[in-house]
Amino acid sequence: MTTGDNIGRSRMLPPLPERMRPHDLDGYVGQRHLIGQGCILRNMIESGNLSSFILWGPPGVGKTTLSHIVAKSLGREFFTLSAVSSGVKDVRDVIDRARSNSLFASGSSPILFIDEIHRFNKAQQDALLGAVEDGTVILIGATTENPSFEVITPLLSRCQVFVLKSLEKADLQNLLDRALKEDEILKYRNIQVEETDALFRYAAGDARKLLNILEIVVGSFIGSSPVVINNKRVTECLQENTAIYDKGGEMHYDIISAFIKSVRGSDPNAAIYYLARMLEGGEDPLFIARRLCILAAEDVGLANPNALLLANSTFQIVHVIGMPEARIPLAECTIYLASSPKSNSAYMAINEALEVAKDTQMASVPLYLRNAPTKLMEELGYSDGYKYAHDYPGHFADLEFMPSELHGKTFYSPGDNKHEDGLRSRLETLWPKYYKK
Repeated sequence: MTTGDNIGRSRMLPPLPERMRPHDLDGYVGQRHLIGQGCILRNMIESGNLSSFILWGPPGVGKTTLSHIVAKSLGREFFTLSAVSSGVKDVRDVIDRARSNSLFASGSSPILFIDEIHRFNKAQQDALLGAVEDGTVILIGATTENPSFEVITPLLSRCQVFVLKSLEKADLQNLLDRALKEDEILKYRNIQVEETDALFRYAAGDARKLLNILEIVVGSFIGSSPVVINNKRVTECLQENTAIYDKGGEMHYDIISAFIKSVRGSDPNAAIYYLARMLEGGEDPLFIARRLCILAAEDVGLANPNALLLANSTFQIVHVIGMPEARIPLAECTIYLASSPKSNSAYMAINEALEVAKDTQMASVPLYLRNAPTKLMEELGYSDGYKYAHDYPGHFADLEFMPSELHGKTFYSPGDNKHEDGLRSRLETLWPKYYKK
């Protein structure tokens, strides 16, 4: 039995990512563009001139850790809220505590850290505004989503946004070396690293994921036997832990791909299963809602135009109510889209039009379609010959709208479904020269 085993059995230890959490900037791995010598966030910390900011980056890059380091470095009181479980009352309670804090009285505002701030609804974000504006608290928000879309403008305007990047291979190697050398368990194990390709690939730039995988692999070796880390061993260990849903790695993309293809393939049962997999794994419901909007436009399309309206409504509802209730409209929309008739005619039309547009940027708009706001333009023939559709029977005038180089070109081909059958019939009536029966 090794010394490390004895330590592990003598007391309950936290997981490896927690044991390896750094406590100062020098121990922090990655994000040198922010915390390297002379860089903006380090300068802010070292000068003590701290203002509210938002950390935007993928999972596992150290947003929470960095926030704790900032507070510790400056000796500030540190409050934390989770956007998943906190309501408006919790926000106001923390602000009230901050106002009565002695540190605030001496001129040093406490720090309020909000994890997953993109999940805060408008009312929750509104509750923060006054306290952030008057300096009652210094807000540090962490988000995996673009704050331009997820944080209300008044709050965003009062915060700097710092973009955190996925860890590079060198960062992951540094973290691996440190864990093997410094961790109170691993440093006593006989660990031989033969290959790191699979380890780094599955980590996908996520420090927490790297350390979790490392702990799984090491734990797969019994007693004091040598620990050999190679691609084969890493892959085998992860296959045995398939319940782990990785929001930033390979499994994330596999599950969302299966979800999209199940909806596109009109299988509501598989679609709802993969939806459940994502929700159970902690996937951001707004990410799922955005995918449903894309599916409604790309794959259901004009076969059922109401699908896009429902998907957009679902996105708005999910944004307002959050989890766990958001699972219900997500499920409703998923089943509706999967069960709807399908058409990608609009998707195909715009893709083809974009390709043609690349090659015809210089194609002239016919003079009769141009606006003529000045007398000179009128004299040059702008707008001359234009037929106002509403002046003609059926609100239709037979007029060529394409540039001369594209006369007769069609991009939209109606799909084979009930709704587009009606569109096809109308187009054949209006444009028999283009849509022949």
